[in-house]
Amino acid sequence: MSAATASPDQTPDDGVVAPRRGATTWRRLKRNRLSVAGLIVLAVVVLLALLAPLLPLIDPAATNPANRLQPIGSEGHLLGTDHLGRDLLSRLIWGGRTSLSVGVFATLIAASIGSLIGLVAGFFGGATDNSLMRGVDVLMAFPYLLLAIALVAVLGPGLVNAMIAISIVNIPFFARAVRGTTVSLVSSEYVDAARALAFSRLRILFREVLPNVMPTIIITMSTTVGWMITETAGLSFLGLGAQPPTSDWGAMLGAGREFITRAPHVMIVPGSAIFLVVISLNFVGDGLRDALDPRLK
Repeated sequence: MSAATASPDQTPDDGVVAPRRGATTWRRLKRNRLSVAGLIVLAVVVLLALLAPLLPLIDPAATNPANRLQPIGSEGHLLGTDHLGRDLLSRLIWGGRTSLSVGVFATLIAASIGSLIGLVAGFFGGATDNSLMRGVDVLMAFPYLLLAIALVAVLGPGLVNAMIAISIVNIPFFARAVRGTTVSLVSSEYVDAARALAFSRLRILFREVLPNVMPTIIITMSTTVGWMITETAGLSFLGLGAQPPTSDWGAMLGAGREFITRAPHVMIVPGSAIFLVVISLNFVGDGLRDALDPRLK
């Protein structure tokens, strides 16, 4: 019944089965060299983060004041050490587990809640739409980073509270994006046909509309997860996110700011990791947008 299953996989005239949507999307994505490069970088970073417990790394929380602020390439410390003599390579990889996990989970929370709000508002319209979207507008009226800081100040510092705050302030981005797509699909032929068959509203919403909104949700998630990582790092930089001795890229930046002139590598190492991951996510997001919407080719 839905557009996702009615036309993309088969041509009604000759019965020839067309390539699956996923395979077609992957072929389009592979043509974008920047997206492929971003995928490779992300795969390496994620793999290192997942394998951190198995790698022969020094304890990221182990201090050694005698080896403090060792430069990059020092014996036994490939990326040097911080002001407490902790190995930066170990803290970078373990911090990647923390930063990536918080960014992904915050994105999933924001996407779930925001997409549901956008679906309901766009599908039902009227007073439901007005009330939900006015609440979204109230959230968007505040600078999102300042709002996140205020929420963490109320909830208390910590990674979990930082993740909750970041999720809340990013809900409006998903709600508005999904609502716009949903409104354009409500009057589609397959939705009218479902109504003519007396399908319930919930069935139409989740079985007919949602599958066709998924590309919008996926694209928004691919671009938003980079913001989440950056925002989480910002909160940790301010001391509102990860708390010692937890390794986190933002906390590493915050700890190294006092030594930017004496040992700049203490900030350059985590800063470079954040930049590399976020720019890779942006490349992948752009590629997914073009692959899922051939009109943008």
